[in-house]
Amino acid sequence: MTFSFKREPESGLIIVSVETDGKYELKMVLDTGATNTTIDSNALYLLGYDLKDNIGTVEIETANGIIETEIFEIGSFSSLGHTKDNFQIQVYDFLAHGVFSDYNGLLGLDFMEGMKFCVDTSNNTITLT
Repeated sequence: MTFSFKREPESGLIIVSVETDGKYELKMVLDTGATNTTIDSNALYLLGYDLKDNIGTVEIETANGIIETEIFEIGSFSSLGHTKDNFQIQVYDFLAHGVFSDYNGLLGLDFMEGMKFCVDTSNNTITLT
């Protein structure tokens, strides 16, 4: 299956739509350098999740050093024609840590687990098999 994506003109970021729990849509950056999918805690709260209901925490290494994120399980997480049920994501408070973004988070390689994918930047498409 092949999907088109938008690229931000200034940054070149690849933007994809994500649907959670079959009803909420998020705009996320496809980050092939990110091991795990991470969303902003404010977006998670607006999706109706209680921020006290994390299932654990984990330290991760970022370009700016080691940070601690909370782990949540999302009932249904879909993007690019693929759905993962009970998908564990990392949650981080972007705003509290000085991250100002028009996007709700990063779609990481954990979402692509078990799939072969090709990002074609000349045609702005992603092919998944």
